[in-house]
Amino acid sequence: LDYCASLKNLETVSEKENYKFIQGDICEPYFIKQLFETEKIDIVLHFAAQTHVDLSFWHALEFTYVNVYGTNVLVAAAYEANVEKFVYVSTDEVYGGSIDEEFDESSPKRPTNPYAASKAAAECFVQSYWERYQFPVVITRSSNVYGPHQYPEKVIPKFISLLQQNRKCCIHGSGLQRRNFLYATDVVEAFLTVLKEGKPGEIYNIGTNFEMSIAQLAKELICLIKKTSSESEMEHWMDYVKDRPTNDLRYPMNSEKMHNLGWRPKVPWKEGIKKTIEWYKENFHNWKNAEKALEPFPVTEPFAQLNVP
Repeated sequence: LDYCASLKNLETVSEKENYKFIQGDICEPYFIKQLFETEKIDIVLHFAAQTHVDLSFWHALEFTYVNVYGTNVLVAAAYEANVEKFVYVSTDEVYGGSIDEEFDESSPKRPTNPYAASKAAAECFVQSYWERYQFPVVITRSSNVYGPHQYPEKVIPKFISLLQQNRKCCIHGSGLQRRNFLYATDVVEAFLTVLKEGKPGEIYNIGTNFEMSIAQLAKELICLIKKTSSESEMEHWMDYVKDRPTNDLRYPMNSEKMHNLGWRPKVPWKEGIKKTIEWYKENFHNWKNAEKALEPFPVTEPFAQLNVP
């Protein structure tokens, strides 16, 4: 339950019989070992990570600790518990940026920020358990995910929330950086497909051809929320700020391997973004500190003091 978490996000499933919430830390080996011993876990989907790229430049050590050390603790415990499948959720950012080359799963990893570097390093630890022990790990690398329940530090909920509060979209640098956006339910379907069909030891790109520049994204949201298509009016709601230290232009991925498992994204942008806008109207205050997320750059003190040995 870090700064970007909210238990309100779990209210709709909290009464389900096949659901259980246990609060803990993947960086605590004893706790994780106990968890596997007491809960009879047979499958692991490992999503837990520090993920905010801007923040990673200021907190590289914390990102390394949680994302690399935490993953090592978790995969070691899962191996000892002999689980049937361990899915490590990585990111398209491990490839680094590209203007025209499309990345497939065999493309080299060239991360350009501390977040991506920590995810790439964690991948290596996970993969080593397959190479050495034939432990059934699967790695996924997905495009940017958007939809309800996302902490508003990420670009789509951030721009939506700013506009809903009559504030301008803060665009890093030129705004020409392009991103691929996948709706949350499509990504869920992808993970269910990987759980069922994914082969141990393999890597799968979970991507979409839907791509948009950050400036264009801002214009789309202004058009939908402020009900205007006037170029000058749109510019009024856009505020260009300093860029982050490095900002990859694109992450084009080939997802043929996932298509061969029977998965493709289904939710059109217009439908997904409409649902997302509606959700933030009612739920922005699900997080106590949501206002902090709307600053152009992250407030650099969200981490608890780490007791790194």
